[in-house]
Amino acid sequence: MAQESPKNSAAEIPVTSNGQLEDSHEHSFNRDLKHSLPVGLGLSETKITSHGFDSTKEGVVEAGPFPGSSASPKSSVISPSSAAASRLAGQGCDLIIPTGGRAQQKSGPVVLADEVKNPAMEKLELVRKWSLNTYKCTRQIISEKLGRGSRTVDLELEAQIDILRDNKKKYENILRLAQTLSTQLFQMVHTQRQLGDAFADLSLKSLELHEEFGYNAETQKLLAKNGETLLGAINFFIASVNTLVNKTIEDTLLTVKQYESARIEYDAYRTDLEELNLGPRDANTLPKIEQSQQLFQVHKEKYDKMRNDVSIKLKFLEENKVKVLHNQLVLFHNAIAAYFAGNQKQLEQTLKQFHIKLKTPGADAPSWLEEQ
Repeated sequence: MAQESPKNSAAEIPVTSNGQLEDSHEHSFNRDLKHSLPVGLGLSETKITSHGFDSTKEGVVEAGPFPGSSASPKSSVISPSSAAASRLAGQGCDLIIPTGGRAQQKSGPVVLADEVKNPAMEKLELVRKWSLNTYKCTRQIISEKLGRGSRTVDLELEAQIDILRDNKKKYENILRLAQTLSTQLFQMVHTQRQLGDAFADLSLKSLELHEEFGYNAETQKLLAKNGETLLGAINFFIASVNTLVNKTIEDTLLTVKQYESARIEYDAYRTDLEELNLGPRDANTLPKIEQSQQLFQVHKEKYDKMRNDVSIKLKFLEENKVKVLHNQLVLFHNAIAAYFAGNQKQLEQTLKQFHIKLKTPGADAPSWLEEQ
């Protein structure tokens, strides 16, 4: 019964809302704790280390002299319980008890969940990969030109590409000549219009040659009108061929350039893989061979994809080219034939057939009434 009194007194220690002891009961708590300690261990030689309520670590009671105490140190340690030890082990912490008798905690290795990436290192890695890829491709191009390296060739596709490039040059020549014809026709129409105005002016001032000047004035004005109609047909022909050559065909040739770049990369990595396979196989070369095999597979898939894209674009381009050029060549022929035959009605009918509207002088700028 005499030993139960300290235990009951310690159990009734009042605690504040923040987990601290009240100052009024500090003296009674020290007295009760002194009676409950084992024999030979004084209160002045004991230090209680406690953690917050949120901590998962157990409390540790360490024995030793406080600063200023004259008593000899007693090596007595109350170790954590087995449950606390398992918790500490789960947290990756090590409990170290040195020879001095004081328990210490050493933090274990810390693993960062998300490693912060350095932008400079990422850029450096991209530059390194680009430099390596450029070196391989340059070496492949030089070896092909010197006749030392092998290249992958799709005979059917390469023939279609060569025909396309040759046709593009011929279409550009037709386009250049048509533009020259349009420029010269414009100058001729402008001259005919001025000549018609001059004949009309002389018809009014020369009574003796009134009829002769009048006939020539009407003829020149009619030729200028028909020339403007023909000029509209030729300009429409030029615009359509220009779109075909400089947009549609150029877009296909851009895809062809990407295909050729993919082919060079594919051959470069294929050559590297073949050289590694011919060399010795050991612990140092096997990882390099595996990495080279992966890069080769990536560029092979890219090459196959670009080859398929080029084949599809060449097919659609051929269909579109035939349709466009058929209509434009019929327009050009009918307009030229009607103009030089003097068939004004046939010339106008040709423009209506292809839905061509002539621009009258001053029609581009709307009047101030239409703007209101």
